[in-house]
Amino acid sequence: MAGLTRFARTLLRGHKAALVGGIIAALWLAVAILAPALVPYDPLAQDLSARLEAPSGRHLFGADDLGRDIFSRVLYGARISLPMGGFVVLLTGLIGVCVGAVSGYAGGTLDDVFMRVCDAVLAFPSLILAMAITAALGPSLNNAMLAIVAVLWPEYARIMRAQVLAVKELEYVTAARAMGAPAGRILWRHILPNCLAPLIVKASLDVGNAILIAAGLSFIGLGAVPPTPEWGAMVSIGRQKFYEWWVATFPGLAILSVVMGFNFLGDGLQDLLDPRLRRRP
Repeated sequence: MAGLTRFARTLLRGHKAALVGGIIAALWLAVAILAPALVPYDPLAQDLSARLEAPSGRHLFGADDLGRDIFSRVLYGARISLPMGGFVVLLTGLIGVCVGAVSGYAGGTLDDVFMRVCDAVLAFPSLILAMAITAALGPSLNNAMLAIVAVLWPEYARIMRAQVLAVKELEYVTAARAMGAPAGRILWRHILPNCLAPLIVKASLDVGNAILIAAGLSFIGLGAVPPTPEWGAMVSIGRQKFYEWWVATFPGLAILSVVMGFNFLGDGLQDLLDPRLRRRP
């Protein structure tokens, strides 16, 4: 715990943008946890008498076309988008790390097969491929999450493979191999701990990226289905209501702030973990 605290202090002291990003991410995490206690209305409750009501003391962010309180729906949206982004990055990282580690260490035919699969997935734009997969599986938030995992894991596999190729020829790995250590132990104990820095940076950046892709899928009707208070779906509801600007603006700002926060945090981690990019005082 002391080491983690020291790491965080070093990061935040040396990178002001990371401090801002960390505060934003922490605030949204707190909102996701405390949303049931913070919301003034049920996010699914309809009140047609308040239909498209502008922001006021009664409805802080206004009301949508069914009279639902947008403030409550935005806060509850954090309970969907943040866990979804974290789960997607965790699953994507696990798949990519396993594939990349095995591919880089084993080499040969197995490496060729894995990398050609990665090339095939990376040949398509991420959002377009995610749209195609989600459309084939059917519109739902779970299918959108699976689609995002399917399009992002090759990036982790590529990074992990490159790191393993660089580390597996170092002296301490060669010594472990000469002493008869099994391949699994060498990978787990000697190679993986020295390959995680770029993956940590990638993961911190991809939380925002996953949230953004999921919001895009929901925006076009391939992600969360009504009446789920998901930010992309909320923006979609307001896209044709030009004069009722609040319907799309506040969930859009929520997406913007979360993505910006995790991007700032990822930039700070990159500066700290990569000595070549570390800022000089």
